Amino acid sequence: MSLKTGLRGLVKKASAAVVAVAAAASLMVAGTGTAAADNMNWLRPGCRWDSEFPGGVPDWVQRCDVYSEAMGKNIAVQIRPAERGGNAALYLLDGLRAQDTYNAWTRDSYAPAKFKGTNIALVMPIGGAASFYADWEGPAKFSSVEPVNYKWETFLTKELPGYLQQNFGVSPNNNSIAGLSMGGTAAMNLAAKHPEQFRQVLSYSGYLSTTMPGMQTLLGIALIDGGGFNINAMYGGLINPRRFENDPFLNMEGLRNTDVYVSAGNGVPRANEWGMEPRFMIPGSALEIFARYTTGLWTLKARAQGINFTEDFPPYGLHNWTQFDDQLNWTRDRILRVMNAY
Repeated sequence: MSLKTGLRGLVKKASAAVVAVAAAASLMVAGTGTAAADNMNWLRPGCRWDSEFPGGVPDWVQRCDVYSEAMGKNIAVQIRPAERGGNAALYLLDGLRAQDTYNAWTRDSYAPAKFKGTNIALVMPIGGAASFYADWEGPAKFSSVEPVNYKWETFLTKELPGYLQQNFGVSPNNNSIAGLSMGGTAAMNLAAKHPEQFRQVLSYSGYLSTTMPGMQTLLGIALIDGGGFNINAMYGGLINPRRFENDPFLNMEGLRNTDVYVSAGNGVPRANEWGMEPRFMIPGSALEIFARYTTGLWTLKARAQGINFTEDFPPYGLHNWTQFDDQLNWTRDRILRVMNAY
């Protein structure tokens, strides 16, 4: 074989090798893209596209029926999968007037759109009005005509995680939890009681001292107004130990290794809110002042006990979706950073 022929053969082999490597690389890239798309675009068991429901949202949100043995029925959960198959999830809890048809984070804050392009699943349970996402002692309503059996803590910490792991690849130990108002209170309790499940907690205008004098009466009035719910059916009477076990102010030791963020406005309307009708402004101001007060008490005790946390107390803000939406916007990057889910 001549030198020329030999060189020609080497060139051909080298060229073939380059083509093979390039083809393999392109397949790897295409495979990654396909895997990401596949994680988003197929319906899991018991799910339908949320956009099929009246007022439903797009952005790959699925509405899934997850059976709760504790509550004896299916619980609807709006779920947006992680875009690239990540195993982290953000639970978003609703307020006291949670609806039975959708989680308000999907419509009043458009949370799914905010997390487009990220590698974290959104988990947004539907329902649970006035529940504080707790396991109640007895039937939740005064009326015996429509008995309500609330076992939300069991559902969120024992029943739902298995479904999420099996169908959405969510780890039972790699979760963030956030909530507004009632949901903020619940998020703090759930994170403190289940630190193995939640690595991060964010309270947006939550009530973080629920056993202080007068709170049983105030919460009782709010629960009646929120749909005829009986506060004494939640944790029992005033001296029931469960009341104290579910007060964020008394239940913070479990947060020592958790990323904690708390916030509340001061009840002063923003510049564009002064024209609001009094029937919205007055309760919005009062509720936010109270959230600020109880959250402030929580921060004082947490600091004294050496609990690490971040606080945000803006010099304005009513108890409304403008406030809650801003807080989710401001903490989005924190959530993704802590959960390693960009």
